[in-house]
Amino acid sequence: MITTLRSRLGSWETILAILTIVLLVVAATGNDNFWTAFNIQASVSTMAEKALMVLPLALLIIVREIDISVASMAGLSAVTAGIALDQGGSIPAAIGVALITGLVCGAINGFFVAILGLPSLVVTLGTLALYRGMGYVLLGGTPISNIPAELISFGNDAVPGTFIPWDILPFLLLAPFFAIALQRMAIGRRIYALGAGPETASYSGVNGIRIKFVLFVITGVVCSIAGIVNIGKNSSAAPNAAFGFELDAITVVFLGGVSSLGGRGRMTGVYWALLLIMTLRSILQLQGAGGYTQNTAVGLLLIGSLLLTNIVTQASRSLVMRRAKSARLKETNSDNSTPQSSPT
Repeated sequence: MITTLRSRLGSWETILAILTIVLLVVAATGNDNFWTAFNIQASVSTMAEKALMVLPLALLIIVREIDISVASMAGLSAVTAGIALDQGGSIPAAIGVALITGLVCGAINGFFVAILGLPSLVVTLGTLALYRGMGYVLLGGTPISNIPAELISFGNDAVPGTFIPWDILPFLLLAPFFAIALQRMAIGRRIYALGAGPETASYSGVNGIRIKFVLFVITGVVCSIAGIVNIGKNSSAAPNAAFGFELDAITVVFLGGVSSLGGRGRMTGVYWALLLIMTLRSILQLQGAGGYTQNTAVGLLLIGSLLLTNIVTQASRSLVMRRAKSARLKETNSDNSTPQSSPT
């Protein structure tokens, strides 16, 4: 029990939790506007789309893949939903169009990566430009502003009687399902096994092709929800919707303790990292820092988290090796010190 408690206290999730709480305390004591209802709502709402992208992206990285086209899929989904609304379609119809768009985009990524076996970084780098370019082709660079009031209210108002913005609710509804699926269900064990060793997992009966393909499809669908959220928030559907959001999403996943080599990571750590990034951006915003400065800080945090994770991993392996070596030496000394009986 004591060993388990020590391991939990020394885990990356605990470190993230402590860092986040300290940062929240510093922010609250350093600026009186931090805990205002307006700032809380604005800070949470700013991360709404990125938080959704983080959910499937974490699972993909655990299985040794990545999708850097998440923001472009959200943007293209926003464009197709905006066109549906502009043509007189209802909100449910526009949401359906967006979901289909995200599903098709995710299936394309999954086909090239999971079925054809191409590198996911290269494939999604290409589709990042492809999906973004398709958005500009469909709209010609002119945003659609014919957005229903209900959708605008969803993207800008808070739940009555609370500081919680409506646009964070899709994340709050999906987050528990992703955490339970990864950490409590059989599919989660298969995902970990596939990330830890694809060949070993295959011999154990894990269908890596199917799992990866489904994860890419889920990524596209979830990103299409982010695109709908973005329409309501900006009161328009534009081809540059969610531009650059993949930076924060990838940073949150790696900062949350998901290994870039696959096979390791927990959604609880990712959620703490999400809160940490949200707090950092809120502090910088209150200090008058612009978007470029905030992106620079997030980029530095990503590099720092990767370096720190690498240092911690190497230190942990070194400690395990030293303990194993010490145990062998003790065993050897014990054998040498045991008196041997003389023959009669």
